[in-house]
Amino acid sequence: MTLKAPLLGADDSAAKKLKWQRIVFLVTFVNYAMAHFSRKCYTNVKTDLVEAGVDKIILSQMDMAFMFTYAIGSFVSGRLGDMFPQNVVIGVGLLGSTLCLGMIIFFVATGIVHTNYQFGFALFVFAQFVHGLFQSTGGPVNTAVMGNWFPKKGRGLIFGLWTCHQYIGDIVAALATAALINAGFAWQWALLIPGLSNGVWGVINLFALPNNPSEVGIETEESKAAEAAGSSGGGGGSTVGFMQALRIPNVMGYALAFGFFKFVNYAMFFWLPFFLSLHFDPQSANVISSLYSVGMMPGGVIVGWVSDLYDGRRACVIATFMLLLAPLLWVFAVYSNVMNSYLLLCLLALMGILVGGPNNIITSAVAADLAEHPSIGGNTRSLGTVTGIINGSGSITAALGLMLIGPLQNLGGWTAVWYFLIVCVVTGTALMGPKIWKELTQHHIKE
Repeated sequence: MTLKAPLLGADDSAAKKLKWQRIVFLVTFVNYAMAHFSRKCYTNVKTDLVEAGVDKIILSQMDMAFMFTYAIGSFVSGRLGDMFPQNVVIGVGLLGSTLCLGMIIFFVATGIVHTNYQFGFALFVFAQFVHGLFQSTGGPVNTAVMGNWFPKKGRGLIFGLWTCHQYIGDIVAALATAALINAGFAWQWALLIPGLSNGVWGVINLFALPNNPSEVGIETEESKAAEAAGSSGGGGGSTVGFMQALRIPNVMGYALAFGFFKFVNYAMFFWLPFFLSLHFDPQSANVISSLYSVGMMPGGVIVGWVSDLYDGRRACVIATFMLLLAPLLWVFAVYSNVMNSYLLLCLLALMGILVGGPNNIITSAVAADLAEHPSIGGNTRSLGTVTGIINGSGSITAALGLMLIGPLQNLGGWTAVWYFLIVCVVTGTALMGPKIWKELTQHHIKE
């Protein structure tokens, strides 16, 4: 399933490495976009699922099952990505999405919820339960492959561009679903096409994605150092255990901080259309809320690029963005009810940049930096586990935080929600305090 080739000389390797870096960037970019493509297409046909007999109670439990297994699965899949060939783990995850979307189409076609509601309930929830596990391979394992191919210098900008994958997948899903429905196709095609696309791309991963440069005959400085240290340089051999990964300096700090930041993002993602419906009609609210997502796309690029300019001081840049976000949330808390519509739109786009930048870069460039910490002795088979810890912790914290949004609105309206988000921003930033202090007091950042 993996590629093997004899090692090349230094001159040949430089040109060949650049070519393969572009291929790896493209393949892994599409991998993550495919995950969001299938996920968003399912979301876009929920109305059709209700009309087909899958009631809202089943749909809500399907979402809960997906989020739960996606969070837990991130810990597991990250570890699997360090233990086994990453292209195989990614390929299986994409093929699994094909299977799960096919299950949903099949269960609807059988009309099982009409003949046996309880059994149908269990089948539909099971489909999304398993889907969450397969989808959890996307973040940790693709990030591990990217970390193998792109060195720390200049990594911020590369990863910032790379993290646009999720938004591309969401946009393609929205356009594809609308095009299919408007063209008169049955809604099932909106699940079948992403399902088949995931499967085809999963097979491409199995046979065409090199996990690291040595698999295609490229020798790098990292592989030379790993060989000298008696390691395989990411191509196999020993891996970092889960508990050892937790003990890497700053991993837990970033994991907990990311939880608070991801909650802020989830709160905006799930509740922003509802908030805007207080000021606009429902259809306009949904369209306007997309400005927040549009702002998130350049956020990761900006944070990655600026952190590269400052010698990889990513914690300082992330903290700056978060501390700019806090007063912006205060403006919403105090003035959102009387704010001019055009000002509101501009601030939403700005909020997307400030939230998206740190969220995107923590799960990509920051995770890759942490996985190369000297404390693990140059063992590069740790990135999947580290990314899984950060992703999983963030998803669990965000899911728990979302439970508070409704009660907060009942207690103090949206003003209470905005103030709570400010507390989360400040808390998350404070958790990165030791790393921020180290970056400020060190002239050269080596971690």
